[in-house]
Amino acid sequence: MSTATPAPIDAALDAAMGFAPDYDSPIPYMQRTRAYYTAIGYTTPYRWAHYLSAPFTALSKPLSQCKVAIISTAAPYQPDKGDQGPGAPYNGRAKFYQVYSGDTAHDHDLRISHIGYDRTHTTATDCNTWFPLPALRRAAAAGRIGAVAPRFHGAPTNRSHRVTIETDAPEILRRVREDGADVAILVPNCPVCHQTCSLTARHLEANGVPTVLMGCAKDIVEHAAVPRFLFSDFPLGNSAGKPHDVASQDQTLEHALHLLETAAGPQTTMQSPIRWNADGTWKLDYLNLEQIGEAELQRRRAEFDRQKELARPNRVEKAA
Repeated sequence: MSTATPAPIDAALDAAMGFAPDYDSPIPYMQRTRAYYTAIGYTTPYRWAHYLSAPFTALSKPLSQCKVAIISTAAPYQPDKGDQGPGAPYNGRAKFYQVYSGDTAHDHDLRISHIGYDRTHTTATDCNTWFPLPALRRAAAAGRIGAVAPRFHGAPTNRSHRVTIETDAPEILRRVREDGADVAILVPNCPVCHQTCSLTARHLEANGVPTVLMGCAKDIVEHAAVPRFLFSDFPLGNSAGKPHDVASQDQTLEHALHLLETAAGPQTTMQSPIRWNADGTWKLDYLNLEQIGEAELQRRRAEFDRQKELARPNRVEKAA
């Protein structure tokens, strides 16, 4: 297998021209996930949500007077559902399939072991990188926003576009309205999470709630055409900033708030200027078939099937 490392002549040209290396670009998540699942035996390509335009609702008052809601794809910790701690392998038992809500006046133990974040380059030791409630509280205390909405809301990571569009997004809209929230921030983690949050943002915006999506999977979000998107070129699982780096978390939130205020129309993407690291080689790894051997692919197929079975009881519980 090839290594995807640039040839020496390319590196020399990059240096001479001041170019960044070709690999230091946003990861093509749709392409990589499609190729990866085909390689482990799932030959029906997944259809990513695709729109050519997006709804858009302008702010009706200054952010300093707005009540801001958070929508997350993270899951509450469930002690009876196996390992969900930092660095835990994918855990299908911890998935949730119904919208849930939590009181923003309290701290919450939300985790991402149930989804496919980048387990190679981040270990999920700081929930503030995927759940920016503390940063939003700081913004409220500083008068940057009017208030944090009384509840945050959990959006199920569902591969079914129909379920997200017809069931989950309308339920989130109902709860956001019930809370009197003026705007919503959506924070996805895995590739499908980015689609879920994109579809939810579209629904909220079409019904009069301005939104901004903070994410790391640029191609998925722009394919789905959202109103406003703050792109952080970080490993999945870090949409709200770097772990254990409060300054980056506050700066990332500020970029999102600024985008809420300044976007002139829909499908506005702003890229955060913060870099994950200096060389960007972490982008070579996520679901990259050039880095995965055949034996490892077979092991992953067996593990994927096992996790689907572990998650099945949660689906049955929802149906009941």
